Amino acid sequence: MGSSLTPVISANAPPAAASYSHAIKANGFIYVSGQIPYTKENKPIEGTFQEKSDQVIKNVLAILEDANSSLESIVKVNIFLADMGNFAKFNEVYSKYFNVHKPARSCVAVSALPLGVDVEMEVVAVEKN
Repeated sequence: MGSSLTPVISANAPPAAASYSHAIKANGFIYVSGQIPYTKENKPIEGTFQEKSDQVIKNVLAILEDANSSLESIVKVNIFLADMGNFAKFNEVYSKYFNVHKPARSCVAVSALPLGVDVEMEVVAVEKN
């Protein structure tokens, strides 16, 4: 049995910063590439860490919507922080979106992220029926 891989490119998220798709659909799953705090116009978010975190989550949700999925269909979240000191600030924003539906999650500190940002998030979700 073969599987089909379908790339997802969203006009509602910042353009990819390298050679990759916003997401790939495979066998009913959607694998969303890491999203950073940039607007769909490819402008960095200035402001608080919470404002940056909010944009990251909005980017993920825009891609999921374009891929026939949603927040409630997320299975796994991976969060990358340049400074674990921002863990509580990220959770403050995250909990506004994920308060009823609570997918599996990892959060790790990394030494650096693309374009010098301080937060990145990727998810795996299932496609809506």
